[in-house]
Amino acid sequence: MNLMIWIWLGAIVLFGVVEAATAGLVSIWFVAGALAALIAALLSANIWVQMVVFVVVSAAALALTRPLVKKIAAGRAVPTNADRVLGREAKVTETIDNENSTGAVYVDGKTWTARSVDGDVIPVGEQVEVSSMEGVKLLVHKQS
Repeated sequence: MNLMIWIWLGAIVLFGVVEAATAGLVSIWFVAGALAALIAALLSANIWVQMVVFVVVSAAALALTRPLVKKIAAGRAVPTNADRVLGREAKVTETIDNENSTGAVYVDGKTWTARSVDGDVIPVGEQVEVSSMEGVKLLVHKQS
């Protein structure tokens, strides 16, 4: 059997595995190109024809599908809790003390663990503003 047939089969498997292992569409276009080149090899095309077929089909698949994929992926943005609480006012429900790793605030109907942006101890009952989020902790500062 022709060596190029095995090389194109290996390329299909390799690009397929890379595609399966990544979150975004990264190499699916090369799978299509390698498949087209495999067909060219099975039809006894010379190696340069196979390479050109691979490049042209891969580029065409990318050019035809990438804008559609981007459009579909962009439409799936789901707001997170961070989007809703950043910049909002919150009430301290547990004294915020970064040194002792304590602190909680109530905002948007939920209680969140919280840390002070500037390291100040903030007592229960104070009103604070949410500056940012690190993991599941809100970073807050006293309101001016």
